[in-house]
Formats: sequence, C-alpha cells, structure tokens
Amino acid sequence: MNYEGQICRAPMERASFMLPVMVGCSYNRCKFCNLFRHLKYRELPMEQIEEELKRVAELGGNPKKIFLGDGNAFGLKTEHLMEILDKIHVYFPECYCINMDATVTSILRKAEEELELLYKNGVRHLYLGIESGLDDVLKFMEKDHDQEQAIAAIERIQKAGMLFDAHIMTGVAGKGRGTENAEALADFLNRTHPRHVVNFSMFLHKEVPLYRHIEDGTFVPADEVENLREERCLLEHLKGNEILYDGFHDFIEVRVKGTLPKDKERMLAKLDQVIAEYEHREPVYAYVRGECPDLEKCENHRSLWEMEDAKRMTV
Repeated sequence: MNYEGQICRAPMERASFMLPVMVGCSYNRCKFCNLFRHLKYRELPMEQIEEELKRVAELGGNPKKIFLGDGNAFGLKTEHLMEILDKIHVYFPECYCINMDATVTSILRKAEEELELLYKNGVRHLYLGIESGLDDVLKFMEKDHDQEQAIAAIERIQKAGMLFDAHIMTGVAGKGRGTENAEALADFLNRTHPRHVVNFSMFLHKEVPLYRHIEDGTFVPADEVENLREERCLLEHLKGNEILYDGFHDFIEVRVKGTLPKDKERMLAKLDQVIAEYEHREPVYAYVRGECPDLEKCENHRSLWEMEDAKRMTV
C-alpha cells in the first residue's frame, strides 16, 4: 500500500483492510492535533483507489471489513463515496462493513436520502471526534461543532442505520476541569448511545497551535493523575448498555478496556489502583515531540501559529 502520512485509525479497525481515499484531513484546524498538519489535503484519484483494490484482490485478499482513510473520509461528496463503495463491492463482494472517520459537519451536510443510500451500500460505523462535553472547550480547540449539533448529526446517522463511535480525550479541558468535563461527556454519551468509546489522554506537542496557549498560560495542561481521575468520573456516570470502552494513557502505559456496564467495577478498581500508585510521584504529562521532522515550518517555511492566525483573518 502506498500511504502518505501517519496511519491513524481506531483500535477496533486493527483487523480491517485500510483503503486510503484521501491524504490528510479536509478540516485540519483542531488546535491540539498534529496528525495531518504537515500534509497538503487532497482526494486520491479513483484510478489509484482501484489499483489498490485490484492489488489486494490479486494477492488473494478478501476483506470483510474495510476502513476508508484518512481524516474525515465521510466528508467526500456522496457521489464520490458511492463510486468507491461500488468498486469495493466489485472486487470484494463479501465485504459487509465499510467504516470511516467523520465530522459532525460532514454528516449535517448530507441529506437523509444520502445517508440512507450510504448505509444500504455498506457504510456501518462512523468515528466522530467528540473530544469534550463542554461547548467552550470545543470552541477554544476550534472543533467544528457544538454539543447540540453533534446530537443532531448522531440522531441522523442512527436513523439511517449507522452506528456511532466516539473519540474523546481526557485532559482536553485543561487543569482543574477534569470532573466538569467528565460529567458533561457522560451526559452527552448517555443521550447519544455510542457503540464504541475510545478515550485517550490529549497529547501535548510543541508543533501545534495549542502549545502557544501553554506558553502564555491561557491553557494549563492536566497531568496524568488528573486525567485518570477524569476517566474514573466518566466511567462512574456512563449508563449505556453494551458500550465497548477502550481508554489509553500511553505515557504511564495504562489501558482500561471492557464492556459497560458489565466490566465497570473492574475498570474502576484498576483506575483506583493506578491513581494510588502515581498520585504521590512527580507529575507526568502526555507530552510528545510529534513525528513531522520540522512541523513548525512544514508549509512554505511558515510556522503553524502564523498559518493559523492568517486563516482566522480570512474567515
């Protein structure tokens, strides 16, 4: 597979055939994210997509599940998505499940008839970056939705038959707001009934616009113990049935995984154990350098912070 950029997909898709249909992310403005900032967004031509399908078929591949990459494949025009789905079914007629990342805005832009058509042609799981349960946090991080818009979008895809899978982040609200964010997120998830919830500590990078706010004190990061307490509060308040939950804290190598509500007490006990182990140590922060060789100056030798300011001036 010819792949440009960093492979990024939900852990539930680890056994799926990943079919690139675009490079980068069509939105690419979230302040905390460095996954696609070094890439120039573009849609891949159908010839290249079909070549990859043909290559896998000729090697004897017969995937039953396919994940369309990269960021926000659901944002492609329905006509283009349908052409991709048709090609998939030609090469892999036994494929029954085609999943991808989406944004709230990309869902709201599609008519009900389009959503129903995509479902009938195999689209099943949409992964949405919900991130926070607080509207002021979403606005600060430059997400492209608020809570009510997200609820409206999720209701529309569920009506069409699709499943909603939530990506959320502990620490996204900053120091001192973990409990507030957890309670708001639990309320949101209890209303929207996701099939999967993937939760991880928000990574802190020097190479993204959020770091400017860390430097000037307008955003103070939470450490991993606060993030663990936030996750514990979230799990305590979640009430859905048969929610597959997967929580990651890479910098202290902790993973909390199970099915709610069946495994809730076991997961809470594990969090209690880890909190007790780390709460008297030096604080640990989910800080990384990122994978772009020089992400601060990846486009026309301009810093990302300059680029973000220029975007705001043109909006």
